[in-house]
Amino acid sequence: MKTVNINQDWEFEKEGSTSTVSLPHTWNGLDGQNGEHGYYQGKCVYRKKIARADGVCYIEFNGANSVTEVYINKQIVGTHKGGYSMFRFRIDGFATKDENLLEVYVDNTVVPDVFPTSADFTFYGGLYRDVNLIYAEETRFSLDDKSRYGISAIPKRVGDVWQLDINTHVTNANKDTVCVYRLKDAKGKTAAELTRPSESADATIEIASPHLWDGVKDPYLYTLSCSLVKNAKTIDERELNVGFREIEFSSDKGCFLNGRHIKLKGVSRHQDRENIGNALTIKEHEEDIALILDVGANSVRLAHYQQAEEFYTLCDKKGLLVWAEVPVITMYSKARQQNAESQLTELIKQNINHPSIFCWGVENEITLSGDRNKKLISGITRLNELAHTLDPSRPTTCAQVAMAKPDSPLNRLTDLLGYNHYFGWYMQTCDALDKWLDEFRKINPQAKLCLSEYGAEAVIGYYSENPVQGDYSEGYQAIYHEHYIDAVNAREWMWGSYVWNMFDFGSAARNEGGVRGRNNKGLVTIDRKIRKDAFYLYKATWSDEKFVHITAKRYPCRVVGTTKIKVYSNRPEVTLIADGYEKILKANRVFVFDDVPVKDGENLVKVSAGDCKDEITIKGVEKLPDSYAIGDGVPTLVRNWFGTDGTIKEDCLSINDKVGALLDNKEAQGLLKLAAGNTVNKWYVRLLRPFKVRTLLKIIGIDAQTADIVNGFLQTIKK
Repeated sequence: MKTVNINQDWEFEKEGSTSTVSLPHTWNGLDGQNGEHGYYQGKCVYRKKIARADGVCYIEFNGANSVTEVYINKQIVGTHKGGYSMFRFRIDGFATKDENLLEVYVDNTVVPDVFPTSADFTFYGGLYRDVNLIYAEETRFSLDDKSRYGISAIPKRVGDVWQLDINTHVTNANKDTVCVYRLKDAKGKTAAELTRPSESADATIEIASPHLWDGVKDPYLYTLSCSLVKNAKTIDERELNVGFREIEFSSDKGCFLNGRHIKLKGVSRHQDRENIGNALTIKEHEEDIALILDVGANSVRLAHYQQAEEFYTLCDKKGLLVWAEVPVITMYSKARQQNAESQLTELIKQNINHPSIFCWGVENEITLSGDRNKKLISGITRLNELAHTLDPSRPTTCAQVAMAKPDSPLNRLTDLLGYNHYFGWYMQTCDALDKWLDEFRKINPQAKLCLSEYGAEAVIGYYSENPVQGDYSEGYQAIYHEHYIDAVNAREWMWGSYVWNMFDFGSAARNEGGVRGRNNKGLVTIDRKIRKDAFYLYKATWSDEKFVHITAKRYPCRVVGTTKIKVYSNRPEVTLIADGYEKILKANRVFVFDDVPVKDGENLVKVSAGDCKDEITIKGVEKLPDSYAIGDGVPTLVRNWFGTDGTIKEDCLSINDKVGALLDNKEAQGLLKLAAGNTVNKWYVRLLRPFKVRTLLKIIGIDAQTADIVNGFLQTIKK
């Protein structure tokens, strides 16, 4: 088999205008992220001349979003529905001329029979991964079964012995051809070898004491070489990475990798990058892996779709445990069931050999319209059963959203369970998370639960000396994550958590915190240039790499007097020195120096933790610059994306209640502070107790649309 890459020099046509492009390519690299005029969703065409295809020839697309039609010499070769998987068409019966016109129509319009149809991310259109021509023999490892290699190799422990179960599909198998399997260790030494006739090519290799793949601690890989040999000549071959490992989950103790208890310290990853969208090269994938490892994560949720083969391979090599999932998201429809099953089949068959993948996700937030629909339950049940049929070796999982009640029947379908919660951002306050987790545990003591999403937005350029919920500052994002880290770590029975998100990402429909077209919940900016302060909080919690970090460095101006300096470090003790001031604090991760003096002009502040050092020069001023303000001195309220139906639930707070009712409710106090700002004194607030919240909002200049958002928050809080 020979693979020829054809990424270079395609003619690209969009709405009648043509240009020359090379792959990977998307037409939404800019408009899919700036949110100014909506982004283009429609059908575009890529054209290229290809040579005559003699013998067996396939064309391979590694990612085309989302409905693709392939033509050669104006004859349709095939259609594929789904924007994230690899697919192939055999073309030697079409490319019969000396020069052939290849036309690829790609359409990212939302259609009713293809997932996803609605989601909080941009559906970038284009041929955004490699396109190859594959020349093969008549007898070959299968190129037609939706898998990548035509071979799966699954390790498992049987008593004291490990087995590698090899399942192989050979096209045109015959008695003259054999399959030769060689398992080689990391140094290239043959650990086992086996030959099988191609007509019954399945095999089991036994190995007594393999070197285990042990996550980021020791991601040891073997290589399985698979050869088709006819008359002593190799006519086809494949190489697969193999990692021997066991992963188990307990409802009481969480996760065990090779018998060793670990907490999965996870981040989620959307694949897009600033100005280039999803059209990534290996360079961008490697940079993302390096940042994920730098923060100290040992797991990554690749949301919400199949990602590039190169990225899964990097996770194999670096030891990151991967949650892989399909884009069955937000709204379920029976019309999309067939497509959901097709995309799940492709995800599993194409990635089954990656030892990094520990589970298959079958849905995300599919209960936004409710969790009791019989068709929905039946559809997700079928996906769960299909995943187990395709790969009995891995557990299934799903990510529920708040609308799915703890007793939802969907919570009993998959082996593992995740919940996406945003207490303290979209609704209520951070404290509500602890209450929800404890109540869920009482109702579902056997559930194997993680937090599959949680996060708060942080827009670079916003600063508040007293961060509050919904102000879009780095300061509040960090406070939010401080609470969530403690909540997860305090509950041993939870097997892990996944920060939403590792990177800011494009979401063309968004208009949040003064930023259009983007979700800013990342620990790192979309261009990967700035690690936000919350990044260093997680590094202090997860990483063994010694460091110390002063927060709020992007906001060096402070009012003359004293200021609070927050420091993150994974060292037990931090020393701060500033113009005659010296203080030593002992703490866990978070070190807060409350009374650091600030004089007019420049103030050099130095911190140290052992050999680790950091510093900031603070400029003392009489008044903070206007660029530090958010809005007109009043924090911008975060949009409640989960919304309300316009009715008032009488057992919950609303803007029709009096301010006093909010002041007497602990959960509501943070929201009242957000709405009123940080400058209102306690005496004035007491005077406002008899006023309705609606009246207070008018007094401080909140418009009707924002008042509805405030009401949405209050309606999530019980009286």
